[in-house]
Amino acid sequence: MGKNLALKSARAAKDLSQQALADAVGVARQTVNMIEKGEYNPSIRLCVALCRALGKTLDDLFWNENYWEEN
Repeated sequence: MGKNLALKSARAAKDLSQQALADAVGVARQTVNMIEKGEYNPSIRLCVALCRALGKTLDDLFWNENYWEEN
């Protein structure tokens, strides 16, 4: 699984730490870290929660061509 640079970039653009984003969506900071590093495949529910917290779409963060080519 490739790194999720779109998630990391969107989080940084909102000036959120991994902990702040994790708190916003109800997961551990380590979960956000693992998703960004490509070591964890989040549920669709978590994907949607991350999108809402960051003001992005599923396409923006998860369903772009590069993401699926790498995974």
